[in-house]
Amino acid sequence: MTSASSGRHASSGHFSSAEGSASSGHFSSAEGSASSVSNRPMSNPASFRSMWADLNDVGRSPATGGYRRFAFTPEDEQLREWFGQQAAARGLDLTVDRAGNLWAWWGDPDTAGPGVVTGSHLDSVPEGGAFDGPLGVVSAFAALDLLQVQGFTPSRPIGVVCFGDEEGARFGVACSGSRVLTGALDPDRARGLTDQDGMSYADAMAWAGRTPHLLAADPQALARVGTFLEVHVEQGRSLVDLAAPVGVASEIWPHGRYRFTFTGRADHAGTTLMSDRADPMLTYAMTVLAANKQARMLDARATFGRLTVQPNGTNAVPSQVTAWLDARAENPAILDALLTDLRRQATERSERDGTTLDVRVESWSDLVRFDVTLRGKLVAVLGNAPVLPTAAGHDAGVLSAAGIPTAMLFVRNPTGISHSPEEFAELGDCAAGVRALADVLRELTT
Repeated sequence: MTSASSGRHASSGHFSSAEGSASSGHFSSAEGSASSVSNRPMSNPASFRSMWADLNDVGRSPATGGYRRFAFTPEDEQLREWFGQQAAARGLDLTVDRAGNLWAWWGDPDTAGPGVVTGSHLDSVPEGGAFDGPLGVVSAFAALDLLQVQGFTPSRPIGVVCFGDEEGARFGVACSGSRVLTGALDPDRARGLTDQDGMSYADAMAWAGRTPHLLAADPQALARVGTFLEVHVEQGRSLVDLAAPVGVASEIWPHGRYRFTFTGRADHAGTTLMSDRADPMLTYAMTVLAANKQARMLDARATFGRLTVQPNGTNAVPSQVTAWLDARAENPAILDALLTDLRRQATERSERDGTTLDVRVESWSDLVRFDVTLRGKLVAVLGNAPVLPTAAGHDAGVLSAAGIPTAMLFVRNPTGISHSPEEFAELGDCAAGVRALADVLRELTT
């Protein structure tokens, strides 16, 4: 394994040879700041470092440090192969469900189940960070390593899962792997989704060697899961403010993705009077400002993060602008109020601009409150760990909505930044997350 280098570049997603800092190198030979959190070992630190190093360069831009790991791409196939190798190295039984998610089992969930499952995803948003998703998968394998080093034999099967296409970066619907698995996303709709180049989900599956017509909900695979635990880097700064390396999730805010299509009339940028234009870009611009204002007033979240323009010429008035809104709020009533008022303002502006507006819901996730009893066990096992909500969506939310007792552990993020190369977690906090997960797995399978 390459040795750690000096220098500080948090965007690389590596860990430094200096205790508790980020750098462009890999894990150090020592456990870093883990000793300041607990005197117990993380398990085999070299194993954790090695797994992280395996993933580090997959889909990473040398220029920005950001990741592009999209569904059914060479990077995705490389990550899935890595997951299978990790399962084989530990003697775990690897299975693939009808939605394409990967499962690695310690014990047989069909005869001794249902089991306790942990894991996350390995895909990313465009120019994403290193920790969102992979930390949960690597921590899951590392927690199993720790339990085995301790000589623990679970009374129930333990599984590690890698969900497919959690971010929805390519086809626009988040958590498609877990949604198809649970029946929350119709397979026909999934197969018909298209990416920005016009390739369908079904064709992308075929490219990757999958069989599109077999894509389906998988109640048999789901029945093997008695409890689900997901470790995730915190996407915010609450644990920094609480001076805690690990926290427990209470709930996931409701959130949705909405496609706004503003249609006007293409025209010449130089010869068309400003008063004669039907410019959809103006309607869009006002809508962005209105969304920002409404979100601030309601303490909600509203983000237009993706945009396409037709005909997309510097010297042409656009004929159409299509924009995607991500909106989130503490409860459905607040989110509904935000969207209702935003649609009203956008419609009124479109009438003044001589444009038209069409709004479509592309995905929706209701408020998720995690299992209270399970959450209480985690808080107790972890010594009264802090409990906090999140506005970020997760596969854990999909499984919880499907009726599976589910919990999440958050690992402190010193930058508070996520979906960005600046996303980070200190080695010592990652170690604390592994130990916390191992302690909870032991409690639930003893």
